[in-house]
Amino acid sequence: MRELYPHLEPHTTGMLPVGGGHELYWEECGDPAGKPVVFLHGGPGSGCRPGHRRLFDPERYRIVLFDQRGAGNSTPNAGRIDADLTGNTTWHLVADMERLREHLGVDRWQVFGGSWGSTLALAYAERHPDRVTELVLRGVFTARRKELDWGYRGSSAFLFPDRFEKLLEPVPHDERDDLIEAYHRMLSDPDESVRTSAAIAWAQWEADTAYLQPNREFITGFTDPDHAAALARIEVHYFRHRCFLEDGQLLRDAHRLAGIPGVIAQGRYDVVTPPISAWDLHRAWPDSELVIVPDAGHAFDEPGTLDVLLEATDKFAPA
Repeated sequence: MRELYPHLEPHTTGMLPVGGGHELYWEECGDPAGKPVVFLHGGPGSGCRPGHRRLFDPERYRIVLFDQRGAGNSTPNAGRIDADLTGNTTWHLVADMERLREHLGVDRWQVFGGSWGSTLALAYAERHPDRVTELVLRGVFTARRKELDWGYRGSSAFLFPDRFEKLLEPVPHDERDDLIEAYHRMLSDPDESVRTSAAIAWAQWEADTAYLQPNREFITGFTDPDHAAALARIEVHYFRHRCFLEDGQLLRDAHRLAGIPGVIAQGRYDVVTPPISAWDLHRAWPDSELVIVPDAGHAFDEPGTLDVLLEATDKFAPA
């Protein structure tokens, strides 16, 4: 099985003002003269991690990572109760990517995204297909109502009833028919203890189901109160608004991806973003290659999924 490329540090970092008081943290790694690639983290709201830099050959790629609005090192952090999320939508993020591309002097770049990052990658590529050389996607999420219902209306509880019960625990019984709205209320509660317990429970559900075999280190980091606060507030904000997309929009507009080659890596036992979405996208996007990994869940660094992703980035790298 393949391993990530060796640890590397960014050679350039910065903060990019994008309007509405938001500033995005961005960084570059690898070869400044290499092929540009932009990495889109999940969540929305997870932020980038050092391991994400290692998905690309640093001798052949100019690797760009950035924390989306409200996440990671970008400011203001959405975990703050007074952070305004009205200027944080899918289309703000698409515009932010264009502003960052222009700021860095990049003409076209490969777009790499997993989970929510795949959603943003598709939205960006369908809006700006002339700026995309390839797409590498993992754990496809197209933000359809049935995908959100799967995660938050009890369908996935058929596989994880014990862990779904933990998601229900902070929610009053009379609010459990709409968990997204219930969590929105709790994450806006003036009582910090209510907000914190809700954020951790929300993040715990996602962390518990991300790997085929539980990853304790990942769960610990994902449920850290500061990380969980930003993640939960941003995700609930997006999910309440169906990610600011019409139902089925990304599949409906997949014809705009014509001529853009791509690879989709999808875990067979992905409970967070089940394989049906990757399958539907592949059928709507003839230039894609779909690889269903037989022994993987949702995470990017499970061995079989990591193999597919590294093979894809190597395939699209310059000789």
